[in-house]
Amino acid sequence: MAIDPAFFQENERLTPQGDERRFCELGSLSLEHGESLDNVVVAFETWGELSPARDNAILICHALSGDSHAIGWWERMIGAGKPIDTEELFVIGTNALGGCRGTTGPSSLAPDGKPYGSRFPTVTVRDMIDAQVRLLDHLGIERLLCVAGGSMGGMQALELTVRAPARVAKAWITASCAAHSAMQIGFNETARQAVKRDPKWRNGDYPLDDGPVMGMAVARMVGHLSYLSELSFETKFGRRRQEGREQVFQVESYLNYQGDKFTKRFDGNSLIVLSDAIDRYECPSMDRAQCEYLFTSFTSDWLYPSHQSRTLAKMAAEAHRPHRHIDIDLPFGHDSFLLDAEHQGAAVREFLSEGKLNA
Repeated sequence: MAIDPAFFQENERLTPQGDERRFCELGSLSLEHGESLDNVVVAFETWGELSPARDNAILICHALSGDSHAIGWWERMIGAGKPIDTEELFVIGTNALGGCRGTTGPSSLAPDGKPYGSRFPTVTVRDMIDAQVRLLDHLGIERLLCVAGGSMGGMQALELTVRAPARVAKAWITASCAAHSAMQIGFNETARQAVKRDPKWRNGDYPLDDGPVMGMAVARMVGHLSYLSELSFETKFGRRRQEGREQVFQVESYLNYQGDKFTKRFDGNSLIVLSDAIDRYECPSMDRAQCEYLFTSFTSDWLYPSHQSRTLAKMAAEAHRPHRHIDIDLPFGHDSFLLDAEHQGAAVREFLSEGKLNA
């Protein structure tokens, strides 16, 4: 079976080729756990034109290692003539609070002019959404046509529908869940410990140019193993050896390369802050929601398995919200949500163009 090479080019896909970010200053932001952040900045990008009625905006929420450049990491889904059509829609991509691509996070400068580092407070998915709602206010958008996201982005999209229900008409949540399982938390804790046990971790107060890159690389290797499927790795690599290096398996070389590349574009503290936020997130009910939902999942996704999306659909039914769940039979694992535009695309086109779904 042929596998799309893009499945094995994660860092290449997620590294922006240009910088069209804009920055919105939010001022002080009170956080869920009682602390606050001063001078919060959110990095965002937009594509398309906002309609005179301001009713064609769609907010894109990114996965853990993504950023505001949604038209890049979701290039098969977003763009002119694509399922999220920038010729018809006003698309907003943001970088999550706690990130490291322009939005205030641990590597940002605190009021004393030094990076926050270990001083950066605990943030939650709800805090991320509060920051994004403030951005929508800045853009003059009272109600989104849709909020969309996968993985961590799906959690953000879900939280927006219950935290600010009047702001959302539709929500597309793909390869995500209402709360992490013990296995998902276990994967994230393994990644966090890889970073924290690096000698250059320095309790989170490392120089930005001399951070725990060895631990970060190992953390990302673990991530790559969970993002794809056994079939993906077996078909791509099997037990083949690296050319000219008979003692090295191709899969070893691949994981080392991707781990090293990751350290060039991401921050260890952000990995810890964001992964902790999604581990602690839980949406107990959709009773406050006022939108209609589309849930998509993938049969081979063992990181965010299909039963978690079925649970989301059940929650929507219990809240009497119009919804649909589509389980897509592809053999390539969790990262399918980033690359499948055929099956997801057809469902999203229909979802964005139609009226109310049947509950």
